[in-house]
Amino acid sequence: MIIAFYKPFNILSQFTGEKPEETLSVFGLPKNVYACGRLDKDSEGLLILSDEAQVQHRLTDPKFEKEKTYWVQVEGVPTKEKIQLMEKGLLIQDYKTKPCKVRVLNEHEYQDIPPRDPPIRTRLTIPTTWIEVILTEGKNRQVRRMTAQIGYPTLRLIRQKAGKYPLANLKPGEWVEIQLKDLI
Repeated sequence: MIIAFYKPFNILSQFTGEKPEETLSVFGLPKNVYACGRLDKDSEGLLILSDEAQVQHRLTDPKFEKEKTYWVQVEGVPTKEKIQLMEKGLLIQDYKTKPCKVRVLNEHEYQDIPPRDPPIRTRLTIPTTWIEVILTEGKNRQVRRMTAQIGYPTLRLIRQKAGKYPLANLKPGEWVEIQLKDLI
């Protein structure tokens, strides 16, 4: 069984924790499925879960280089030069990130993103920008560290796609069963 789930903000990518209301256990997911990878508590979006170890391995082992697409709201307006630096790879915590794809999103692309509860912090004098980042790796808090490294801190991060499967019309907390062919 493979599940596509929209993990809401402030929820752990696990079924147990000190506060059960902040875990996957409150969403009525099938028994015996586990997250294929993870999203940080302060990130949201597509989380794939499965009860098949082989599926988890194919999605999380770096040798398979499965693309993951993130939409990231950053503070400020990144310059073309800063985006090119991200694309080439950055040195973060003694690790050079692999090359990735980065582009600024058009307003019509992100206009249907559901509001976050609680909302992000806003500053009247500093604009925000939505960018798309496509990675084939996923180090701990990598996207957040990359945007901070180029001087544009992440305010909101949503995984939009894992492999071939898009977040599509799922709303926070919703899930649907999918097939392996949908992902790979």
